[in-house]
Amino acid sequence: MRFLKSLYIHNTFFRYIALLAACFIISYWLPALYPIAWLLTLLLFALALFDIALLYRTPLPVTAQRQLPQKLSNSDFNPITIEFASMYPFKVHLVLIDELPVQFQKRDFEYRSELIKGEKKHFEYTVRPVDRGAYFFGNLNVYVSSSLRIIKRRFVFQKDQMVPVYPSIIQMQQYDFLAISNRLTEFGLKKIRRIGHTQEFEQIKEYVQGDDFRTINWKATAKQNQLMVNQYQDEKSQPIYSIIDTGRVMKMPFEGLKLLDYAINSTLAFSNVSLKRNDKTGMISFSKQIESFVPAVQKLTHLNTIMEKLYNITTEFTDSDFGLLYAHIKRKVNQRSLLLLYTNFEHISALKRQLPFLLAIAKKHVLVVVFFENTELEKLISTDAEDLQTIYHKTIAEKFSLEKRLMQKELQRYGIQTILTSPENLTINTINKYLEIKARGLL
Repeated sequence: MRFLKSLYIHNTFFRYIALLAACFIISYWLPALYPIAWLLTLLLFALALFDIALLYRTPLPVTAQRQLPQKLSNSDFNPITIEFASMYPFKVHLVLIDELPVQFQKRDFEYRSELIKGEKKHFEYTVRPVDRGAYFFGNLNVYVSSSLRIIKRRFVFQKDQMVPVYPSIIQMQQYDFLAISNRLTEFGLKKIRRIGHTQEFEQIKEYVQGDDFRTINWKATAKQNQLMVNQYQDEKSQPIYSIIDTGRVMKMPFEGLKLLDYAINSTLAFSNVSLKRNDKTGMISFSKQIESFVPAVQKLTHLNTIMEKLYNITTEFTDSDFGLLYAHIKRKVNQRSLLLLYTNFEHISALKRQLPFLLAIAKKHVLVVVFFENTELEKLISTDAEDLQTIYHKTIAEKFSLEKRLMQKELQRYGIQTILTSPENLTINTINKYLEIKARGLL
């Protein structure tokens, strides 16, 4: 039974059959061709039996292994490596078909190669998940044929491998390296000029051109007989919370990824940067209820707790309760904190309904409301209008785009910090705002 399940007919075999059929048809007019056609038929079946003997005389002549990372990174291109080798004493042709998880909706995966005896090869492909959760890889199928290409033998490896898809670990690692080396500006992050001395004292150093004259330490200058200045650093151990709205407004997709997942990826990368800069970091997710609450803690291992909470977040089809959020923050967050609220408002009326709760939160904390530009509308606005219907569409799109800017002005009028950003630039703009607030000493 296992023999029959692994036995397949090569496509070339059907071409041979077609040629034999043509010979039999032509023999109707050329009778001398008839016995030759039968001889070719017998030869074909003899070669088929010989091909079977070649492919099946060794129990396990081919090996293949799929190498998966422990976790896949959401919205990123993740590399998958397949290694394979042949112990056949002759050259073989391989076709590898990897059964990808159903979430990718890809049914045309195929890789072809050739191997000689003892040869090992590998190849790499990438997958880009756009949903968090468990992804199950099916069979790794290897079809082997000899140079005769009449019969194929199927080998099956590594059935039902599961790998979880977590928030963007790759994006987090990119910002992690830059945060450690103080090179965040290389990723498009702004360097903010510090105003005043709200920072903590760090050290006394020699004056160099460009240092602020107001930071000169005259006592140290007298002792060293050269100009010495005080060096300051941003205050540390300040509590920072990422607050994620999981209501229906966050289900809107852009480039295959929901706004919620953009917010989750940004939260993970931002939390890692703030922890590396010695601040306390926590998170809250809410809709009709408070779904998760992670108190702000200054430990690098705390990032694993945040990551696990982010992994399990889902969106709801209901409107979020900002009143409940305000009550929870008032009860649980006692110290003045930086609160980054990821949400979305499409109409100014939606903002005005939640404005009293936002103002109440902003009285005690530094609140930053993060909401999104509709990039599809921006594309429509930038296109040329060629007919009356397109003019109507552009006019409506410009109205919605203007409303977004009016909402930003309305929040700023009440002293609430805002970030209006395209989804793909969310992480950069969020970290920029964090660095700005720290540099200006607003927290």
